Amino acid sequence: MMKRREAVQLVTLAVGAFFTTGLAHEAVGQTVVAPDALLAELADVIIPTTTTPGAKAAGVEKFIIRMLRDCHSKQDHDSFYAGLSKLEGECNAKFGKPFAQLSPEQKVDFMKAFASVNKPFFLKLKQLTVTGYFNSEIGATQALAYLPIPGRFEGSVPLSPSQKAWAL
Repeated sequence: MMKRREAVQLVTLAVGAFFTTGLAHEAVGQTVVAPDALLAELADVIIPTTTTPGAKAAGVEKFIIRMLRDCHSKQDHDSFYAGLSKLEGECNAKFGKPFAQLSPEQKVDFMKAFASVNKPFFLKLKQLTVTGYFNSEIGATQALAYLPIPGRFEGSVPLSPSQKAWAL
């Protein structure tokens, strides 16, 4: 026979699992936006794959999520995710499909239009994307010149036109 204390613990665990898995959103008819997949697509528009891997290959979306969670206020966090939801909603309204399913040209055009209207959101997204990319192994070693064991410090060194900037 189950005791009252055990029953309360099980009910508490069940309620916690319900709210943390997104079932609560589905139960009330709301769609849940997968922020990591959407962030990966958005970051890849900002830093696409060229002769070096892009932001998606560098896993920038994980950096963005961690920075928002650990280093920003709850208000900034909520504001950023509201911007993500707004972007996805406007994309669905305009094209009838999510951002990830757009063609590369449509992604760029939509991002330009969205950025002009939602400048604070876009600037934060761009800042986090660039910071995450150039702090990743791919960004530091393939997009920038990287010297794992540097020599002496030279503060002002001219670069040739085709030379990469140095990673710090």
